[in-house]
Amino acid sequence: MQTVRLSQAAAQPWRNGGGTTQELLAWPDAAAWRLRLSVARIDRSEPFSAYPGVMRDFAVLQGRGVRLTWGERTTVLTPDSEVLTFDGDAPPGCELIDGATLDLNLMVQQRAGTGGLLRAQADQAWSSTARWRGVYTATTATLHLPGARPLTLAADTLMWDAEAWPKPWALSPMSDTLRAWWVHFEDRTDGAAAA
Repeated sequence: MQTVRLSQAAAQPWRNGGGTTQELLAWPDAAAWRLRLSVARIDRSEPFSAYPGVMRDFAVLQGRGVRLTWGERTTVLTPDSEVLTFDGDAPPGCELIDGATLDLNLMVQQRAGTGGLLRAQADQAWSSTARWRGVYTATTATLHLPGARPLTLAADTLMWDAEAWPKPWALSPMSDTLRAWWVHFEDRTDGAAAA
């Protein structure tokens, strides 16, 4: 298993000046990534960039939230919302509701496989047939794995395992709340089963 803290990821400014991105992981490598997980700070209302051939999952971590629009369709996302999945070929307009937001972003190359984010529930086992699995926790939590000692994950930590299946995982909060998201990726290039 591997971990990376958000504090270890340098903030890269956007070309349009509308925010910054901290890349937690580009897997298997930055030059030919199949999945990419990052935390972005949106400082002003701007349309999202287009990513042809990429499916995107998006969750608000901090702030009042955003209003995303595709023509006449509008979706409001706050830190309490479920994850939103959308096609990078059709990026939405993005309006900040009241100030900057911090957001979790998963991008998956459609030609490489399928993946997604799922909000974790405290002390509830999560199972997936995906070989590549991970968790991003915004709050301090304990990760429980079968046959292993519990692992303490600091707030703002990504942990992943490229050979994780089929073990169930569970998270216990170490404070009043748990704010965490499971991550799964099914790589079509290695013949793994669908998530």
